[in-house]
Amino acid sequence: MDEGARLLIVDDEPDIVRMLGAFFEGEGYRCVCATSAREALEAVNAALAGGNGSQRAIDLALLDVNMPGMDGFALCRKIREHLSCPIIFLTARVEDADQLDGFAAGADDYVLKPFSLAVLGGRVRAHLAREARRPATTESVRMFSKITVDYGRRAVSVERPDEAAVALDLTRTEFDIVAMLSKNPGRVYDRQQIYEQVWDWDAEGDPGIVREHVRRIRRKFADAGCAQDPIATVWGVGYKWEAR
Repeated sequence: MDEGARLLIVDDEPDIVRMLGAFFEGEGYRCVCATSAREALEAVNAALAGGNGSQRAIDLALLDVNMPGMDGFALCRKIREHLSCPIIFLTARVEDADQLDGFAAGADDYVLKPFSLAVLGGRVRAHLAREARRPATTESVRMFSKITVDYGRRAVSVERPDEAAVALDLTRTEFDIVAMLSKNPGRVYDRQQIYEQVWDWDAEGDPGIVREHVRRIRRKFADAGCAQDPIATVWGVGYKWEAR
């Protein structure tokens, strides 16, 4: 467990905020709590000011989706302008469209209400452990025909004829999936393997979340002018990186 990590907890129900705050403080975390998007943004600004603008001002955020005024999706997009920490949505909304909205906003994961505190605590530990194991920046770059993956800068670009290369606006999790697949071209991974490696080796959750991330990655490659989908579906098995 990453004891001392700072969590941002946002929910418009004060009882839930108090319950989560008490639980995670009992687990050794420092908690910043808010019951509205406005309070959350004020807390983020204060944390950034206290940390001299450091991205580690908040180590992980737990956001409710259904809040009056600015909802969790809009709040997530605002937070992403300043922080790269893992963001987990707490929601009773289970439709694919809602998950896509969340991932588009920059979320890393979903936990469905009602939830077990033990399960939520395990998910938080898994994401923080994933951050701790994230490799240091390297200069490794791979080029695949018209696609360039820069693992050190965590950047992906697509070359287009007679035009400047287009940089893909990938979320942190989308890049991690691209990195995992592109480092092992041709190797087939099932959704469970991708989920365990990208989210965490012992992560608990729905591997089906991988499908939604892959769908978004493919759309971004297509929008950038990539004629061939670099991620191939191996039906009944999983996915592989096909660009050469």
